[in-house]
Amino acid sequence: MATDHQTLAALDPSGRLYNEDLAPATERKWSTYSFFAVWMSAIHNIGTYTFVAGLFVIGLTGWQVLAAILIGTGILFFGMNWAGRMGQRTGVPFPVMARISFGVWGANIPALIRAVIAICWYGIQTYLASMAVVVLLLRIDPALQSWQDQSFLGLSLLGWVCFLLLWVLQLVVITRGMEAVRRFQDWAGPIVWVVMLAMAIWLLSQAHWNIPMDLSIAPLSGGDAFLGVLTGAFLLVATYATMLLNYCDFTRFAVSAKAVVRGNFWGIPVNFAAFAAISITMTIGTVVVFGKAITDPALILAKVPDTTVLVVGAVMFIVATIGVNVVLNFVSPAYDLANVWPKHITFKRGGLISAVLALLVMPWNLYSNPVVVNYFLGGLGAFLGPLFGIMAADFYLVRCGVVDIKALYRSDESGEYFYRKGVNPKAVAVFIPTAVVAAVLALVPAFSAAAAFAWPVGLVSAGLAYYFVMGGARRSGAVADAGTQGDDLTEVDLEGAV
Repeated sequence: MATDHQTLAALDPSGRLYNEDLAPATERKWSTYSFFAVWMSAIHNIGTYTFVAGLFVIGLTGWQVLAAILIGTGILFFGMNWAGRMGQRTGVPFPVMARISFGVWGANIPALIRAVIAICWYGIQTYLASMAVVVLLLRIDPALQSWQDQSFLGLSLLGWVCFLLLWVLQLVVITRGMEAVRRFQDWAGPIVWVVMLAMAIWLLSQAHWNIPMDLSIAPLSGGDAFLGVLTGAFLLVATYATMLLNYCDFTRFAVSAKAVVRGNFWGIPVNFAAFAAISITMTIGTVVVFGKAITDPALILAKVPDTTVLVVGAVMFIVATIGVNVVLNFVSPAYDLANVWPKHITFKRGGLISAVLALLVMPWNLYSNPVVVNYFLGGLGAFLGPLFGIMAADFYLVRCGVVDIKALYRSDESGEYFYRKGVNPKAVAVFIPTAVVAAVLALVPAFSAAAAFAWPVGLVSAGLAYYFVMGGARRSGAVADAGTQGDDLTEVDLEGAV
């Protein structure tokens, strides 16, 4: 990046927009394998297995489940290429990228929404992983049951010990910076394949190597099956919508645009399809072997008679859960909170604050309350489609990839992204109604049949509305300005995003 950090710091003497972590990345070390490993960490976990198994439980056959996965990952692949290109080309993290469309202060709206979702789910995922540790310890030493029978603030004493253990382990990774995240995911992502393949082979042998992929436990008619496939595809996309919004937090460190696209290709459609194939094979295998579909791989693992195998498998699942938690739920709020007060909150401090908040919300109580999970977190999740729609439309359609990097750190009214008092009122005016529509589709029971499509409806409606209210493309004017702004301006190769 031509604009050095000293120059950017001088543009923001108040320290309200700039620190070293929010500045454009200067070290680009993330390769194709790094992004492949990101997706292995994000996908190889109990949640993905449960999602795939859930599609089978609603009536889809094994082949139809795979069709839904391929459609969903295809959409996700192209979306992540566009989102990733934004970060790779500019080198800035998500909350700084949001300044382009929402304004230098208005960017805190999408950043804080993303942060709240991530912090809550970070706590919940840590709690769920800690419960696996509890089961493991009780299997090894049943005498620990006395600790399980005593509780404090709604969690058993053994639960507290296990939760705090995982909480500290994750904190060690994130507080060492993004390079530590990269090194951790490089081996954490692939490790769960070992236990998944071992369990699949064991189930196959128990099923006498007969897994009927056309089996359905609740057969659907042609029209219902087609709708089920589409619903599964868009549910998959919505599940990873959080990552779509802040993928630039990772791609800003990419060595090249090709590294992002190649990593996405191997990590999303190819890797997800392979993991889904193993997951659906195991789910059908449980029907053949045990007479019912088991949607939690930990429960399958518990049926293995060998305690050593149980311990090794449980440890691998725990590592996988830490991996997905760091990638999906920890990196983003670290940057998002740093954006609120850059002068005093660095990436590491933002991560520490996120971890403390994830502990203080007592996630075991959140998880046990369906109102909180479904309506509060579900409602906030529905907002992600409109947020990404606005940001993508602004970057690719309104500005055609032309960004003034210096203006992202200007806190005076002359800055291009200062808009009105630091907030773009048009972006806010578009976001509020489209977010409401998306939330209604996602949460109101009367629209339950369309709930899976809340994310694409929010994205498309917000993107089109934003493009319209901003007056369409401004490429000619933006490029003309390039002659006077020189190195401050960066232009994205739009074709390179696909």
